[in-house]
Amino acid sequence: QVQLVESGGGLVQVGGSLRLSCAASGSGFRLNAMGWYRQAPGKQRELVASITSDSSTNYADSVKGRFTVSRDDAKNTVYLQMNSLKPEDTAVYYCNGLVTTLANRLTRNYWGQGTQVTVSS
Repeated sequence: QVQLVESGGGLVQVGGSLRLSCAASGSGFRLNAMGWYRQAPGKQRELVASITSDSSTNYADSVKGRFTVSRDDAKNTVYLQMNSLKPEDTAVYYCNGLVTTLANRLTRNYWGQGTQVTVSS
């Protein structure tokens, strides 16, 4: 069974930086496209950034130039470097990914449990 576990959230001041990590645990799998989503109180969950298996990236307009998504397939980990943080970046950040189980070649969508990011002004 594959699990996605986020870490790196916390409280930071405006203009600060955080790096989120999403580590996939388990065995016998391959990570495909991965993404970071966020959900602020009272708002819908939104896509922040995504990265394909060949490391092509895509960003929401609101984070372009400030956030960078990357992956280390040797560590089965995806990162989200967040710079120049703003109060409106405050949300629970979720890791999402398409994961293929090598034994049966089935691909499923997985979510992490989320990590809180709070930007104080």
